[in-house]
This record gives sequence, structure tokens and C-alpha cells, in this order.
Amino acid sequence: MGIVTFVDETTTGERRAAWGLEIAEERLTVRELIRRRVFQEVAEYNARTPEVFQGLVRPTDAERVVNGYALREPRRIDPEEQAGLALRAFAGNGFLVLVGDRQVTDPDEEVDLPLGTEVTFLKLVPLVGG
Repeated sequence: MGIVTFVDETTTGERRAAWGLEIAEERLTVRELIRRRVFQEVAEYNARTPEVFQGLVRPTDAERVVNGYALREPRRIDPEEQAGLALRAFAGNGFLVLVGDRQVTDPDEEVDLPLGTEVTFLKLVPLVGG
């Protein structure tokens, strides 16, 4: 059992604080990595229900704010729905996934997760005027 470190970055150079998730398996598909990451962040949000959701993708009926996404009405987020949104965003190039220093493009590819693995989610920011 080991800790996988998740890092969010944007193409503009913004980098959020890294956080770890305990993963028992030594290999997982990228799809399952995304799913577990999303389920963890939704569980943390639902336990506290803060004003801003700081997750990988924007929940339905939420608007982008400086540090995340503000829901129009405080509510619980459905982890299955949120995981589906994240997987669709990955498929549509909403973000890239780097395991170590290698980009992974296939959600069904299994990746090795040795001790100290860092998974970077690079959110693509559209160019202004382009």
C-alpha cells in the first residue's frame, strides 16, 4: 500500500498544493485513478460542504470562481456524476494526465504506481482571442 500524490497544474503555470491518496494496488488504469481522485475530493466536499468546491472538474450548476467552483445552492455532489464529468473532460482534452513524467492518453491504460508516484492533472486553459 502506498500514497499516490496528485498535483493540479494549468498551462498558465498555476500549481495547486499536492495531496496524497492511499492506493493499495501497484497498477491501476488511468480511468480508475481519475475515478478514485474524484471520489475522494467529492467525499471531502460532502463531509464539510464549504462554499467553494475545489475539484478536478466543474460540477453541474456551478460557476468558476477564483479558487474553484461555487455551487448555486449548497448541496451534496454525486460522486458518480462527477467522475463521469471528469472522464468526459479527459476524453475531450479538458486536461492531460502525467504519471511521473509520462503523458497517458488512454483511460484504459494500466500504469505502475511505485512508492512516491506523482500524478499531474494539467488543466488546459483556452487562449484568449485564439
